[in-house]
Amino acid sequence: MAYFPIALGLADRAKLEEFTLKDVKAFQQMFRDGKLDRREFLAALGALGVSASAAGGLLSASNALAATPKKGGSVRMASNLHGPDDQMDPIVFTSNIDYCRGRATYNNLIQIRDDMKLAPELAEEWSANANATEFTFKIRKGVTFHDGSPLTADDVVWSMNRHLGKESASVIKAFFANVTEWKKVDSHTVKVMLSSPDSDLPVKLGEKQSKIVKKDTKDFKKGNGTGPFRLESFQPGVKSTHVRNENYWREGANLDALEMTAITDPIARVNALLAGDVQLINNVDAKGLRLVEKHRDVRLLSTETGLYGGICCLKNTLPGSNHDFVMGLRYIQDRERIVRSILKGHGRVGNDHPISPAYGEDHCSSLAQRTYDPDKAKYHLKKSGITSAELHVAPVTVGIEETSLLMQANLKKIGFDLKLKKVPTDGYWGSVWMKVPLNVVTWNMRPTANAMLAIQFAPGAAWNDTFWNSDRMGELLKASLAETDSEKRHAMLCEMQSLVHNDSGMVIPYHVNQLDGVNNKVQGIPRVPLAALGGAEWPEFAWLEG
Repeated sequence: MAYFPIALGLADRAKLEEFTLKDVKAFQQMFRDGKLDRREFLAALGALGVSASAAGGLLSASNALAATPKKGGSVRMASNLHGPDDQMDPIVFTSNIDYCRGRATYNNLIQIRDDMKLAPELAEEWSANANATEFTFKIRKGVTFHDGSPLTADDVVWSMNRHLGKESASVIKAFFANVTEWKKVDSHTVKVMLSSPDSDLPVKLGEKQSKIVKKDTKDFKKGNGTGPFRLESFQPGVKSTHVRNENYWREGANLDALEMTAITDPIARVNALLAGDVQLINNVDAKGLRLVEKHRDVRLLSTETGLYGGICCLKNTLPGSNHDFVMGLRYIQDRERIVRSILKGHGRVGNDHPISPAYGEDHCSSLAQRTYDPDKAKYHLKKSGITSAELHVAPVTVGIEETSLLMQANLKKIGFDLKLKKVPTDGYWGSVWMKVPLNVVTWNMRPTANAMLAIQFAPGAAWNDTFWNSDRMGELLKASLAETDSEKRHAMLCEMQSLVHNDSGMVIPYHVNQLDGVNNKVQGIPRVPLAALGGAEWPEFAWLEG
């Protein structure tokens, strides 16, 4: 007989057993995740035939679980990618496993919380001058690094200066191109001066690479941060282990310990979740969706984001340097079918630029949707003079392998030979991405449209992965940050999306919801849409039920 956490009458118990405990737990989880309000929760249980009094008791139990995180226990997370290029230096973080390790180990000045709201973190407060060319940050007192040394303004200035200059290794240095100086005012106050306005600066400081580290750090593999967990061990391409920081400046993490690793085969990763070998996984692929959704001990977190899967055509070499070749690949994408059949509805059609409707008013809805058109694809490919190409494919995101196979089949129908070279995800970002002429790619959503466009398409940006350099794009990126008129700013964002849509080397057939698998015992996963598992914010807030 199933166990129920509250006392139920025989009739209610019979009804619940008829529909299984899994159904009730699913509704409880939806209530805790904010997907159902009180009225909707009670109506859902009423539809199962449960009495109002019993439904009210289950609602109370759900409220109690949501409001009372428990301390203790450990969690094992399996990401989709890792390799010898795994990092503990925040300015070069590139993958979800980097982001999760970074969130466990370090803090930002500003934190991005659910619904993209900004909250104080190491900066207790901040303010800007009238035209957003100067910002002041009050640094939190009483914070210590894991080695026991205090956090001061010197650490903040040193950390942020690492993003500046052409020689910087920072993968987000384009975010801070207009910063002229970070300046210490006193032991716990810093200022930043900009050459031009940037109203997006605070949200950029919440990004995953904007962590604060100890001044003059040489060996980042030791993970000397201020975060909720101490780094116990780090083996790139293997795993890392983390133990709770008992001297954390906030209330502290709920879990005692974490282990972070990767299982690069998507089905093996799902099977590990179902077997209980791991409790958290990211990027549940199309084949794994049904397995997760029907299993009683796990749940699927489906969060609409700007995350996308795409084909990256390098513009500095053939075949991507041929504009007609890229246009041919764009018109051969059967976008509606991808969302319907491959993503099972967990996504949206893409329009060959990264700014999906998840970006709200910054999305350019007036830009005409490109549709599947084999005749136009054939026209452009014939005009290009190119009859075959090779695409490197790895399961870097949900649906990308199936999308590549569909594209290959559709191209074959119009007489084009696309060869698919399947490569492993281990080391993909170091040996394939930005190196071979045609490769698949995935990008997480950034906190603003300007930030997303800048990091991938600013001229000379470290992650400009198609090597498409447009002077006009650079002008618009800078001008839109300084523009205070919302209509003019929107027009600039629309022009940038149109430039990428027509002229870059990116083919973006779909945006996929962030699809993560979570053991039902794990609670408290945030809903930040900027990366897997709540924008990688889970280490501090996750807790174990029961």
